[in-house]
Amino acid sequence: MTTTPTTPASPASPSIRSFQHVAPELRLFSGADSLDSLVRELKRNGCRRAMIVCGRSVAASDAMAGLRGALGSLLAGECASVRPNSPVSAVLGVAAELESRDADGVIAVGGGSAAVTARAASILVAEKRPPQALCTRRLDSGEFESPRLDAAKLPQFVIPTTPSNGFVKAGSAIHEDGTGRRLALFDPKTRAKAIFLHPDFLRTAPAELVRTAGLNTLSTTIEALESPKCDPISEAMLLHALRLTAQYLHRPAPDDAFAREGLAVAGVLCGRGTEQGGGGLASVLAHAIGHRAHAHNGLVNAIVLPHTMRFNEPQTRGSAGRIAQALGLPSPSGASSFQWETAHAVEALESLVAKLGVPRRLRDIGVSKDDLGDVAEAAMTDWFIVRASRKVNAGELLEILNAAW
Repeated sequence: MTTTPTTPASPASPSIRSFQHVAPELRLFSGADSLDSLVRELKRNGCRRAMIVCGRSVAASDAMAGLRGALGSLLAGECASVRPNSPVSAVLGVAAELESRDADGVIAVGGGSAAVTARAASILVAEKRPPQALCTRRLDSGEFESPRLDAAKLPQFVIPTTPSNGFVKAGSAIHEDGTGRRLALFDPKTRAKAIFLHPDFLRTAPAELVRTAGLNTLSTTIEALESPKCDPISEAMLLHALRLTAQYLHRPAPDDAFAREGLAVAGVLCGRGTEQGGGGLASVLAHAIGHRAHAHNGLVNAIVLPHTMRFNEPQTRGSAGRIAQALGLPSPSGASSFQWETAHAVEALESLVAKLGVPRRLRDIGVSKDDLGDVAEAAMTDWFIVRASRKVNAGELLEILNAAW
């Protein structure tokens, strides 16, 4: 009897993922000749009177002479009023300078606060209303609402001195003087038209400031990789951002321009990769703690992130292997990246941070245990809470804070 050979049934193919990846334009120039590109980009955007916005230390740096020389007659003036955490008073001062000098473009020079201050000041100039009337607010329903900011905005250009994911963003979080209340302004028209990584400016920041900014990139990248909204395109950028940060975070000496450039590129990749689902519980807690403890968000993130990762584990376990591998942890024998436990990713993270010699507990940066309840309540009003991988209430946030304290 003749039999017909049968073909083993193949396993059902999984359906393709459903996702969208919509990316805004990015024009980035790196190298010693990047200031020549700045002049071309200003002219391409019709700018003839650009104003520099920076802090006092950057204004006094040797690198500024090269920028002033490159701009020539395109420079309308300088405003060195940027302050850490972008207080409203500083933003109002920059807005007044932009108006008085009739600026038609803004060049933010410095770290994240410089870029945020420049964007927020441009919003105030255009919208003619106080920031409290323009910020995202939490409704009684628990949802968040962002007003439409329709007025045209001044073109933004950025020359970073520290690594930050905020240079490519459309959001600007500023803080009320006195109360410290966080006011989040969102306007896609304030995205940077171009970013310029110049070695002279990357060398200006103190090593500790570069390190804490890099810690912020590290935390934000990991939270975005944990997000259920992380699509394959975002994941590629985020994983390389994590690799670069892990590689260079321990060597931000001023004369190591290559490492500083690597960290700056990681910040840009993180910023782009977090467009779809960035931010999370660690970012929310850092926002609520930072101004209270006068600590950099990156430092706070490094303290609370292991605890938020453990809390998120029921929703994020599948991302642990990718995170641990990007941080340099060897793969367990025979384990696929989807079989790793969250503990592996936390182990890799804590091993990296331990080598930096930074504080590891909230009490070590001046946070009082009596403040933890207020921090949890403030965190619940932060817009980033809606992007967390796992839903959370104030009581659960308090448990995380107690564990980190």
